[in-house]
Amino acid sequence: MRIWLSKPHMSGREREYVSEAFDSNFVAPLGPQLNAFEKSVSDYLGGHVHCVGLSSGSAALHLALRLVGVNKDDEVWISSMTFAGGIFPVLYQGAKPVFFDLDASSWTVYCDLLEEELKKANAKNALPKAIVPTDLYGQSVDLDPLEKMTNQYGVALVVDSAESLGSSYKKGRKCGTGGDVSILSFNGNKIITTSGGGMLVTHNEKIADEARFLATQARDNAPHYEHSTYGYNYRLSNICAGIGLGQMEVLDDRVARRREINARYRKELGRSGIQFMPEQKGCYSSQWLTAATFDEDILGVCRETIRLKLMQDEVETRPLWKPMHMQPLFEGTHYIGSGFDEALFANGLCLPSGSCLTEAEQTEVIERILDIIDQA
Repeated sequence: MRIWLSKPHMSGREREYVSEAFDSNFVAPLGPQLNAFEKSVSDYLGGHVHCVGLSSGSAALHLALRLVGVNKDDEVWISSMTFAGGIFPVLYQGAKPVFFDLDASSWTVYCDLLEEELKKANAKNALPKAIVPTDLYGQSVDLDPLEKMTNQYGVALVVDSAESLGSSYKKGRKCGTGGDVSILSFNGNKIITTSGGGMLVTHNEKIADEARFLATQARDNAPHYEHSTYGYNYRLSNICAGIGLGQMEVLDDRVARRREINARYRKELGRSGIQFMPEQKGCYSSQWLTAATFDEDILGVCRETIRLKLMQDEVETRPLWKPMHMQPLFEGTHYIGSGFDEALFANGLCLPSGSCLTEAEQTEVIERILDIIDQA
């Protein structure tokens, strides 16, 4: 049987919540399951944030950018190593991305680079409209300096926490609560899933209300369909929200299991030439995916050979995100950094990390990787 990278893991309660939606005939986009799901996520994040359930993380990011004022030709500074859905909404707004490298100590956006460039941009009266850092593979970006510098320069901060629900920053601050707006994803391979879906999270009630309005086709308060601006069909299905309710009940368990899987990989693959994504001091990563690099000079075998041999044995792995500045779509786009993210992409691999990965399956993955290296 195929060993998957990260497949959905149901608790058993999801079916009950979905059945309640069917029994009450709330199969339309809105309903009590969606309201309860939004409250459940808000409570998990500390109860001091407003949550808006949406059709995807990309939809959440699109709304966030529009609501913080990103418009045509504005600059948005963004982590280059991210999923495409974390950058496409910048293009939807007609804005211009500027890509930033990662910090080698955390594998998240390099705050020192951002601060240096903000000083230069401020001197030229050419500040970006927003900064969008990515919580990579379950690890929080360094929120303290990011929030300090964006407040200082009056730049919006939209945190892409699509990969980090269940993680926390320093002093237990939950990922998904940073900046002016944060976004979450419930795609099928995430820590928990709603089949497909996302969420906009903000401390600002006005932003949340505007997000709900725009996400439901921007229908004005009238007995007929009245529109004073354009909107989107972005709301999360009430049925899908029922799945989310069941998933939220086991979120911490799912995170704990992924951390166990990550710890075992580190222990049994801990040898010269294999480096795992560092976990920042004081932070708690969900370890959504276990990310590691394989040094060909030391191991005698490259990342791609390992990936292909594992694929032949029905073990799914995946290279780390290809940085956006290396993508054909963004050829010639401004990139600031030394290429650390390029090296991660060249040598990095995400290993099977799903919370339903069995001990036997993980043993098989580990043994096959070691065999590939030993035979090189």
